[in-house]
Amino acid sequence: MYIAIEGIDTAGKSTQIARLAKAYPEAIITKEPGATKIGTKIRDIVLSGEVQSAKAEFLLFLADRAEHMQEVIKPNLDKLVISDRSVVSGVAYAMVQESISQTAILHLNRFATDGNYPEVLFLLQLSEKELTYRLSQKELDGIELRGTEYLLNIQKALIEAAKLLDIKLVIIDASKPIEAITEEIINTIKDTK
Repeated sequence: MYIAIEGIDTAGKSTQIARLAKAYPEAIITKEPGATKIGTKIRDIVLSGEVQSAKAEFLLFLADRAEHMQEVIKPNLDKLVISDRSVVSGVAYAMVQESISQTAILHLNRFATDGNYPEVLFLLQLSEKELTYRLSQKELDGIELRGTEYLLNIQKALIEAAKLLDIKLVIIDASKPIEAITEEIINTIKDTK
């Protein structure tokens, strides 16, 4: 079973992934971008803020996604795979950029993944107030520097992308207690297996 945890920056994805790794020690824990040697380099390039072209950024993420699918996801589809981000992020970020048609975004992501999408997507959703507070508590990277409005647009696009890709979507209020979020995810995994 392949599942993904999605959400905009500061939503708590890393916290939940760490808790799920303890709950499922046999699971393959991965992330997108950056789970492979090439992916680490691509992630560093994008987060540096040096890439000026939205199309170049999109293509870099596609390259990472194809490598990730080949090296990590496909060889482990018989196991529980838990991914921090997925194709849904790639589609959502590209849709918000508005420099590539939706048709091209979907086709190129299908090409990069060979049509292997998460079975269930857990979206940790933040309110504008909570997002503003969380961003104020940290040093911002290249994506976070684009601002609250940009990140909230990404959050909306994550929902739209999951629907376009026909992936089961579970939206969770990211301001809930950490333990309650983990419990909801684990219960959904049990019910889906």
